[in-house]
Amino acid sequence: MMTGDTKGVLFRMFLCLSMLALSFGFTGNGSAEAAPAFAKGADISWVTGMEAQGYKWKDKNGIQRDILDILKNDYQINSARIRVWVNPNMNDYMNGYLNAEKAAELALRAKNKGMSIMLTLHYSDSWADPGQQNKPYAWRSFTFQQLMDAVYSHTVYVMNTMKNKGVTPDWVQVGNETNNGMLWEDGKASVNMKNYAWLVNSGHNAVKSVSSSTKTIVHLSNGYDNELFKWNIGGLISNGANFDIIGMSLYPEAGDWSTKVDQTITNAKDMTARYGKSIMISEIGMDYSQPAAAKSFIQTIKTKVRGLSGGTGLGVFYWEPEAAPGYNAGYNKGAWQADGKPTLALEGFKD
Repeated sequence: MMTGDTKGVLFRMFLCLSMLALSFGFTGNGSAEAAPAFAKGADISWVTGMEAQGYKWKDKNGIQRDILDILKNDYQINSARIRVWVNPNMNDYMNGYLNAEKAAELALRAKNKGMSIMLTLHYSDSWADPGQQNKPYAWRSFTFQQLMDAVYSHTVYVMNTMKNKGVTPDWVQVGNETNNGMLWEDGKASVNMKNYAWLVNSGHNAVKSVSSSTKTIVHLSNGYDNELFKWNIGGLISNGANFDIIGMSLYPEAGDWSTKVDQTITNAKDMTARYGKSIMISEIGMDYSQPAAAKSFIQTIKTKVRGLSGGTGLGVFYWEPEAAPGYNAGYNKGAWQADGKPTLALEGFKD
């Protein structure tokens, strides 16, 4: 028979062990660690491929350092965004390479620097964006039910690959810039909004099955385009889609960024009022040759998103700031110069 004293000792031991488990994040449900109050982020997906090509980065003083250390310690970047393709060309560092395993290695590296993690699931073997949402080669002949099953199983696989590396993402985008849906033609929103919604549900449910606390994002480009967002997000919700956050991209020019930021903030407020969703600015960028304008743009959108009422503005991510001028046949919206040193742009993230 257990005495009262023994029960008391065991209870205190249980309480202490429970508190230790909570303090170390052992929840038994693969839960994400607490996300930052406001994410100041960078998509770093090209980093490992650039390193494989021999790229090095210097800080503003010309000292060669780990690019992640520069982002975090010099510019207060606290979050990393990483894309994952289904079956990419592993020999193409620019338009492939990041399968689940490679993405998990990069995610662990960022986590070990103290960064939170966002995954962007491109349900494709290469780029998925407003102009192309191509099915992975292996999924081309699938029925729609098989497509839903494939989205679910692939998402679980990616999440578990991360988990096995010790990484539980704070956020997962179910698709990338899905202005007209995903996995065309079956999931093209202008053809069948319900199919698009069910594919979103397949990804959302898969994420939650591995980590119930990870937040899912539906991400569209042109954050200033309220009509697009009402049609797409409204259509998803009216067709029963489940997701947590609305993601937006914004790539203005040096001459119109202020107007575009104001339009994006107006749209963000409308989305929250209509649908009760928080907002993440998943991608921003501006030409590296306009560093002063880029710095002002970042500073302004960061401040205005963080100031959205009720804490509904969750963060801002710069897309591939580590890109050298002209990388990948002409991408010029990174934040590094040809001499290996950063532009002024990322100073806009600093408080």
